[in-house]
Amino acid sequence: MCSNARNKHKTVPNQGSLSIMLKQMVVDFMKCMIVQIHWLFDIIVDFCFGLYYDSKVQRVPPVKNKLLLESGCSLAKKIREGTVSAEEVVRTFIDRCKEVNGLLNTIVVECYESAIKEAQEVDKLLKTDVDREILRKTKPYLGVPFTTKESNEAKGLKHSMGMICRRDHISTEDATVVGLLKEAGAIIIAKTNIPEMNLWIESRNNVYGQTNNPYDTTRTVGGSSGGEGAIVAACGSAISIGSDIGGSTRIPSFCNGVFGHKPSEGTTSTKGIGMRSENSRDTMVGVGPMCKNAEDLLPLLKIYVGENISMLKLDSQVDVKNLKVFYQVSSGDIRSSSVSKEMRSTLMKAVRHFEQVTGSATKIKMPGSEYSYRIWRYWMTQEKGDFRHLITNRKSVTSARAEVMKLVSCQSELTLAAILKLSDMDFLPQENADWARFVTSTLKKFLLDKLSDNGILLYTSSPNSVPYHYASYLKPFNFGYFCLFNALRFPVCQVPMGLDRNGLPTGIQVVAAPYNDHLCLAVAKELERAFGGWVPPS
Repeated sequence: MCSNARNKHKTVPNQGSLSIMLKQMVVDFMKCMIVQIHWLFDIIVDFCFGLYYDSKVQRVPPVKNKLLLESGCSLAKKIREGTVSAEEVVRTFIDRCKEVNGLLNTIVVECYESAIKEAQEVDKLLKTDVDREILRKTKPYLGVPFTTKESNEAKGLKHSMGMICRRDHISTEDATVVGLLKEAGAIIIAKTNIPEMNLWIESRNNVYGQTNNPYDTTRTVGGSSGGEGAIVAACGSAISIGSDIGGSTRIPSFCNGVFGHKPSEGTTSTKGIGMRSENSRDTMVGVGPMCKNAEDLLPLLKIYVGENISMLKLDSQVDVKNLKVFYQVSSGDIRSSSVSKEMRSTLMKAVRHFEQVTGSATKIKMPGSEYSYRIWRYWMTQEKGDFRHLITNRKSVTSARAEVMKLVSCQSELTLAAILKLSDMDFLPQENADWARFVTSTLKKFLLDKLSDNGILLYTSSPNSVPYHYASYLKPFNFGYFCLFNALRFPVCQVPMGLDRNGLPTGIQVVAAPYNDHLCLAVAKELERAFGGWVPPS
């Protein structure tokens, strides 16, 4: 009897245990309430924005010339073989830029005349007895038109960074990656719009204005490579150069339904990207391709990595049947929106496909993914350059207080996004460094153990569909789904997965362990084969 009493006593929680259980129940309840309130808030935001915008929807006109639909690789092959002239290709894309730009406001700096002259020189070269096979290897994109974002330096073209104080600044040399693509034979035809200093998730500034989405002009194109995403999707550019410090390549790729890849840490030069005058390997920034067709991802990345090509395994053959596949639907961050049914369905389509291809797909929860934004926010403080200094074009050091006062008196030259960035730096408490480094290390180790050299993670791109203009100010933490992998320095490819019920692009992210970019690109090609990839906006 005494023994039974003792056993009974063991099953009764002590006062400390009850207290812990009670606290956990309260915390769980509060989290649940926050999620529900956030869900309701998002519905109200979308409803109100819809009332204003839905009657104003426009889309770009249909493509008339089928050359615009082809990949850069295909165009280069036709130019080399003489099926079409470089001049015709370049003029065709320039005409498309002119056709759509009044609606989109994506081209902000053009060099059409010089591009046509370059194309004519290419045609002259091809009329000689030059070895076509050597050209294929040394200039794989000979005669193919490309664009890049305004913040990437291109010799002789404006480089304002979307800042009024730099509106007349002209680059004296190319960014390294721009130079590499030119050396590969590609011809620059224009530069496209960005947010001020590249630091916002919508492409709008006080120099060039706002860029509109080709699928629905009331929606954002994302940022910071938003102009690139829009012009590639609208068929005004065959191939593109994006840069990514917090999703800046992948967010616009998602919003505009194209492919965009952020490469592994330290594999692409940052010289001439933004206001960087030298290359740095210790950075979250990666320069990668944006394109309509998955077959351009690999050859473009080979060009962009330049002399660092030995760091990657881009010539390795990938049998997707042998991949280990993992997936995660939600980050768990209660400050971001709940993952919608449509976005969940998009991810699960890819998951089910790879379950059939490989035989299995494992659901995981990355430890610390609920702190995605906070982790990235900390690592942004470790990047070189002081935003307070850079935003004045290095002429002085400003502050949130000073810019808010100017804003109130209608004298500020900065966008609201830039002022919010200053406010975050000056007014809000910063992340604890030890905590941020520990969470980052734990998360990175978890993923490295899972992915190894033969694994990929399928991850949600965004909790919701492409937002209306300005709506991102009310959903600022949603980009945590993208910026997490900048903090981890992992390669990620944004893959288009068709259109949603409103005709807006949707997609997923494909993640691999560092320096296994080739796995991301192989999966991107497989998903394009299975689901069709990019869909023309008209």
